[in-house]
Amino acid sequence: MLVSSKELFKVADQNNFAIPATNFIDLDSARTYVETAEKLNKPLILAFAESHMELISLEEAALIGKYLAEKSKAPVVLHLDHGETESVIKKAIELGFSSVMIDASRDTIEENIRKTKTIVEYAHSKGVAVEAEIGHVGSGVNYETPEETDSIYTEVSDAIRFVKETNVDSLAVSIGTAHGFYKGTPKINFERLAEIHEAVSVPLVLHGGSSSGDENLEKCAITGICKINIFTDFLTAAIKKVNNEKPEDYLQLKEMANRGMEETLTHYFNIFHTEEVKN
Repeated sequence: MLVSSKELFKVADQNNFAIPATNFIDLDSARTYVETAEKLNKPLILAFAESHMELISLEEAALIGKYLAEKSKAPVVLHLDHGETESVIKKAIELGFSSVMIDASRDTIEENIRKTKTIVEYAHSKGVAVEAEIGHVGSGVNYETPEETDSIYTEVSDAIRFVKETNVDSLAVSIGTAHGFYKGTPKINFERLAEIHEAVSVPLVLHGGSSSGDENLEKCAITGICKINIFTDFLTAAIKKVNNEKPEDYLQLKEMANRGMEETLTHYFNIFHTEEVKN
């Protein structure tokens, strides 16, 4: 069933677990995620990033996501991930996404607040939940040999001000992870996470979950993070499964890639202690 993230996050926060947010880029990946969630009777955030509009259109993503969510017995949120363009975010809302992210984390906090307030006011008038980001989760980090990164840790005072002034529904925080492929295991700032969790009233979200280490992610899930984004690990698992099993035709290739993604999502449901959520 297609649902809003607001009630799911409330349950997750109260019961100390996280819900995986899985980025889909085609019908196969979306269907694999939703069918896995339904099989395990777990809630799911089915996410589509604005940056992936070069692969499939926003309209196609909405059709795929709504169809799969509405026919599933599991609660599924159709979420626009890392929306950076106001027109795209509003279009996603009109197309039926039940949750959107406005990512103005590269801007000054004043500009981030301004942009987020605009989206929140519009989305809430349509009954859609909004996620925003304070601090900035960078990419391409090498944790084995420290290099420069554009990651910026979330400041507690900024988080308090941001939530108060924007009325946002959930907040993505930067505490040490990074997007995409990176080497080594990050050192998560759990002290900062605890401070932010104590200071703000909205659910917290973690981006850059792939390759961040099971122990790190499990601790995040049980100490204040309600949603953890995973994407790169699904691609890696699909490629690894195909390379290991060497398919003989296209249908086998698709089946093996999907199986790799299914196994990865099942793994993270366990790591995040994701519980059944009844509606």
